[in-house]
Amino acid sequence: MSVVSLLGVKVLNNPAAFGDPYQFEITFECLEPLAKDLEWKLTYVGSATSSEHDQELDSLLVGPIPVGVNKFIFEADPPDLKRIPTSEILGVTVILLTCSYDNREFVRVGYYVNNEYDSEELNAEPPSKPIIERVRRNVLAEKPRVTRFAIKWDTEESAPAEYPPEQPEADVAADDGTAYGAEEVELEEGLKKELAEVENEDEEMGGAESTAGPAATAESKDEDEESDAGSEDLEAESSGSEDEEEEIEEGEGDGDEDMEMADGDDKATNANGHNPEAVHQQPQGEVMVH
Repeated sequence: MSVVSLLGVKVLNNPAAFGDPYQFEITFECLEPLAKDLEWKLTYVGSATSSEHDQELDSLLVGPIPVGVNKFIFEADPPDLKRIPTSEILGVTVILLTCSYDNREFVRVGYYVNNEYDSEELNAEPPSKPIIERVRRNVLAEKPRVTRFAIKWDTEESAPAEYPPEQPEADVAADDGTAYGAEEVELEEGLKKELAEVENEDEEMGGAESTAGPAATAESKDEDEESDAGSEDLEAESSGSEDEEEEIEEGEGDGDEDMEMADGDDKATNANGHNPEAVHQQPQGEVMVH
C-alpha cells in the first residue's frame, strides 16, 4: 500500500499565454511519517517523435511531510523555445507531473496541451515563423492520465513483492521424486509386456497363415476356375436365350403358325411322351436369372 496518495490536481491559470508559468494546486494524503522529502517535477514534451526535446520545467522538494491531508501550490517556468523544434511549437503536446520519494517515482499525471493562435486568421494561415506572443496554451485538465507505481518507502515491509513468497511447508515436505521414478518404471514395464504380447500374437497369426497357405491357395484356385466356368456357361446360356428370343419375336408375326405349332406340340407329346413346352420354358427361366 502506498504511504502517500494523490487526491487531486487543479490547473490554476488555464488557458494562458504560451510564455506564462504553469501553476498547479496539488492535494495529497500521507498515512505515516516520512524520513525524507517528496520531489515533484514538471516535464514538457517538446516533440512527439524524440525524447531529446523533452525538458524539465521545474522541480520542488516538499517536506517534512506531516501525517494527514496536505495541499500546496506548484509553479513551474514555461518551456525554452530554443529546445523545441519550430514545427513542434504549435499543435498538441504533453506535460508530465511526477512525484518521487527517495528517487523512486510513485505517481505520474499526464495532460494534453493544445498550443494555437488566438485568432482564426492565424490558425487558418499560420506564418512560417511562429509568433509566440499570439500563441496560447490550453491544458486539457478534465482528462488527466494518472499512473501509480508501487515502491519501497522507509521500511522493508512496504517494499513491493519482487519474488514469489517463501513457502516453508514446501521445504519440510518429503521429496517424492523417488515415487515419480517408481511410477515411470512401472509404466515402462507394462508397455514392454503389452508389446511382447502383441508380437507373440502376430507370430501366431503368421504361422497359421503359412500352415494353411498351400491348401488355401489350391482351394482359391479351384473356386476361381469354377467361377470362370460358371461365367462362361452363363454367357453361353444368355447367348442361346437371345437367339431363342429372336426366333420367338419372328414367330409372333404369324398367328396361324403358332396354332399349328401348338397342335404339333400336342401330337409330339402323345407320340414320344416328351413335353416341348418345358424345353422352351427352361431357357426363359435362365434368362431371368442372368
